Amino acid sequence: MLFPIADDNRDRRTTPVVNYVLILINILVFVFLQGFGTNEKFTYAFSTVPAEIVTGRDFVTRNQPVMTVTGQRMLMPGLQPTPIPVYLTLITSMFMHASLAHIFGNMLFLWIFGDNIEDRLGHFRYLIFYLVCGVLAGLSHVFATVAFAGDNEASLLVPSLGASGAISGVLGAYILLFPTNRVIVLLGWFATPVPAFIAIGLWFVLQLISGLGVLGSGSQQGGVAYAAHIGGFISGLALIKIFEIGRPRSDGYYVRDF
Repeated sequence: MLFPIADDNRDRRTTPVVNYVLILINILVFVFLQGFGTNEKFTYAFSTVPAEIVTGRDFVTRNQPVMTVTGQRMLMPGLQPTPIPVYLTLITSMFMHASLAHIFGNMLFLWIFGDNIEDRLGHFRYLIFYLVCGVLAGLSHVFATVAFAGDNEASLLVPSLGASGAISGVLGAYILLFPTNRVIVLLGWFATPVPAFIAIGLWFVLQLISGLGVLGSGSQQGGVAYAAHIGGFISGLALIKIFEIGRPRSDGYYVRDF
């Protein structure tokens, strides 16, 4: 498995302030509002719940005892009241994470790949592109859950959260705009440069393969919403050229972004 740790930024000409702000907001939300993932009431109030998006209604459920894979019993928090329109959770959920590992992986990918897309699009366009890809990724997860839930209606009440859907859109844009950029990846214990189309392409293939089980069961296998990754990636591929209209190429001049 290739794990990206850096990329070639020699052609970048602007400071990716929006990317920095997005990373900062994610960290602040995780630390101060989610309490490093311990504030489950906040998390379960602002995550995306497929049933809520489909019906437009806010669902509140009771805490439920569940059995972990280690045989321990634990109390799973129920869905909490959402103090905003439920459709806005498609945005709030992309700024929350379930664990330190979750936020570290997402922010590392955003740090590596987001700055190049912001440089190409400009600050404001990049922000809109990121949010649109995140919303479309969330809707992809909702659609897949509803379409493949079958008799498992409980899966419609499983909340999802994380920036990975929006970041997947960034990856889709990156592989289209910078396919031959060198990406430094960890291969075992060694760091080696590979073209972006290999690093990101292998990542997307993994999402497709892993997502087959999710689509078949209508649930989030292993706690990962692969449909959001796939939907976000395709959204990035489809939208990046539209968002790029009117922007100068990297080998030309740049206009000031207002």
